[in-house]
Amino acid sequence: MLAIRTRRRKAVALATAAVLAGLAAPSLTATPATATTTDYDSTYYKSAIGKTGTSLKSSLHTIISDQTKISYSAVWDALKATDQDPADSANVILLYSGTSRSKSLNGGDTGDWNREHVWAKSHGDFGTATGPGTDLHHLRPEDVQVNSIRGNKDFDDGGSAVPGGGGSLTDSDSFEPRDAVKGDVARMIFYMAVRYEGGDGWADLEVNGSVNNGSNPYIGKLAVLKAWNDEDPPDAFEERRNQVIYDSYQHNRNPFVDHPEWVEAIW
Repeated sequence: MLAIRTRRRKAVALATAAVLAGLAAPSLTATPATATTTDYDSTYYKSAIGKTGTSLKSSLHTIISDQTKISYSAVWDALKATDQDPADSANVILLYSGTSRSKSLNGGDTGDWNREHVWAKSHGDFGTATGPGTDLHHLRPEDVQVNSIRGNKDFDDGGSAVPGGGGSLTDSDSFEPRDAVKGDVARMIFYMAVRYEGGDGWADLEVNGSVNNGSNPYIGKLAVLKAWNDEDPPDAFEERRNQVIYDSYQHNRNPFVDHPEWVEAIW
């Protein structure tokens, strides 16, 4: 993250110098995620390797749809394992806030953490039913009040500071998570758009270029989420989380944690 911020500062300095010199300022764009290889490429992802576009999306859908589903009540204990604080095994790390909070403080009261649906459950009307409503790849612990402020807003840049949000911002129709988890959020959204394609009784979830999607099975903004995926690559916490879900709970993976470059290959 420090390296990314350093590159941004250099880019802004170059742009400013260009303007002062009467030259056209260069456009500031995120660097696309570089290609990666994993231990699962020759096994789990074997049928997807080398594909792009709709072919890649279809292959990944088939791969990750083979999963063990858990109940909504079982999500509580699962999150205590997937989001455990590496520095304190008695705590979980809250997604947007970034704070460490006792695992025992799960519930619905002020000061508790609850189960945040990163793909807002009203965007596709799946609620908390077993399936998309209980899929650990987009469920994260978050402070009750911060979760309420996010509500079912789409994701975009800008807004005012969220109280207790760790640097997150919000306005009337969108939510911007803190910098350290922007990529995490994007990759969870892209997972959901590939996993749930409308063929298993649930809505066809898709990422689009809009905000204010309401109850439609869409979430935006696509361009912003793609930039977040590039700006904030997977870190050790996100990679461990993916592995715990695969090993101990759903036995499927988020392919965009393993291969963040597949976002650009599909969208």
